Amino acid sequence: MPRARYLGHACVALADGPHRLIIDPFLTDNPVAPVRAEEIDVQYILVSHGHGDHIGDAVPIARRTGATIIAAYELATFCAGQGVKTHPMHIGGAHDFEFGRVKLTIAHHGGGHGPDASRYTGPAVGFLVTLGGKIVYHPGDTGLFYDMKLIGETHRIELAFLPIGDNFTMGIEDAVRAVEFLQPRRVVPMHYGTFPAVAADPHDFAARVKGAEVIVLQPGETIDF
Repeated sequence: MPRARYLGHACVALADGPHRLIIDPFLTDNPVAPVRAEEIDVQYILVSHGHGDHIGDAVPIARRTGATIIAAYELATFCAGQGVKTHPMHIGGAHDFEFGRVKLTIAHHGGGHGPDASRYTGPAVGFLVTLGGKIVYHPGDTGLFYDMKLIGETHRIELAFLPIGDNFTMGIEDAVRAVEFLQPRRVVPMHYGTFPAVAADPHDFAARVKGAEVIVLQPGETIDF
């Protein structure tokens, strides 16, 4: 049975049998991370965009483990330039891997890297990951967009991770509307509580959602799906 482990902020580890993936591995300098980057052992690393709190430890983990970084073309090229294996993709494209399938979606957000985010690393993206026959949606950092309705209509989403922290992403009100559009079976709130600017109450979000089961995971907790 596939399993997801929430590692704080927007970092999610996925596993199914021998297959291990991690999304947006911001662990070093993450005050709520329950593990160190040195403890991560994966075959694939999915990175939604180049901001430091998402690309995080992707390159060091890839160097140490030999994992392949999956990202939009520009960001994959940036990572490949640092000597790691990459699989470049782009918005709307999908690819079959030995663990399942990955499709990139739009995300309304920036994509720069560096202290001032001035190094262009392509657009921000989201991921539809099929693992063990089930679809997980990780939108990365994004505002609400109406095409979420189309994503929900064309993909039977088992588990969605949605940002609720506001300021840089959707806040609670827009995340609730995103659930209406996406119609996932279960939802886990993310990208909140890491820093003061993204303070939010996940239980307030859970109380407002209708039509999906909301599961509030603390960093380090897991869910089978």
